Amino acid sequence: MRILITGGQGMLARTLASKLASLQQHVLATPARTELDITNAHQVSAYFARFQPEVVLHCAAFTKVDQCEDDPAIADAVNNHGSANVASACQQTGARLIAFSTDYVFDGKKDGPYSEFDKAGGAINVYGRSKWAGECAIRLNCPNHVIARVSWLYGPGGPSFVHTMLKLHEKGMPRLRVVNDQKGNPTSTLAVADAVCELLARPDIKGTIHLTCEGETTWYDFAKAIFAEAGLKQEVDPVSSAEYVTKARRPANSCLAKTRLGMAGLSPMPKWQDALAAFLKQELPVLQQK
Repeated sequence: MRILITGGQGMLARTLASKLASLQQHVLATPARTELDITNAHQVSAYFARFQPEVVLHCAAFTKVDQCEDDPAIADAVNNHGSANVASACQQTGARLIAFSTDYVFDGKKDGPYSEFDKAGGAINVYGRSKWAGECAIRLNCPNHVIARVSWLYGPGGPSFVHTMLKLHEKGMPRLRVVNDQKGNPTSTLAVADAVCELLARPDIKGTIHLTCEGETTWYDFAKAIFAEAGLKQEVDPVSSAEYVTKARRPANSCLAKTRLGMAGLSPMPKWQDALAAFLKQELPVLQQK
């Protein structure tokens, strides 16, 4: 297949490109923002006309959650209008669209994990609202779509929470303060890439699907697991969201259930602990060489 991956320099896009290139079955295009600015509808149409993708993996996004609070117009331009431009181009050219969204489209008030059938749209920060608007634009402009929600992503090269924790340890920080009242599903981009390969082989699957790793934890327990798996001694103190104030509010619960994954007969996502172990086994030697 001819596959276009938007946001080609991002962490998820890089992992997807690496995985798909290793299969040696596809023709890939992974343009950076300087080559494909999704906020420019004319540029998007022209790029589609040149490359003629059969499938688009839409990874391009403004994902700096706190910065979105300062630049809501940019968040909306990229995450909402940019997604609309990509979706419209897919509809016009007949390309299948697989777009990536976020757990932050939910308000975090539910007791259990959110399924694909739960009502979204109650985001409590600018990032989540802009991504929800992008989801709506995709549904409106391109019926042949999959919206894959992911969360707490980490992957080769970063940036991610995992990389931040390891860097702070390397700097010799004696104690780290990490929030312990927000829970979610830490998810490896390597696991997402495996799931996407299955989606590519299933053109019958459409709509919204959750692709987060199985199991839930807090940022605090996630941090402790990172250091334990890496074999590092690091003191970590749990704090509340009220004690660790950020510009953007985060949902207390952003856990996602993989209901449609099972319904579609796709492989289950790995447990987050197993995915973390597999990732660190690959990534730690790379980081140690730098």
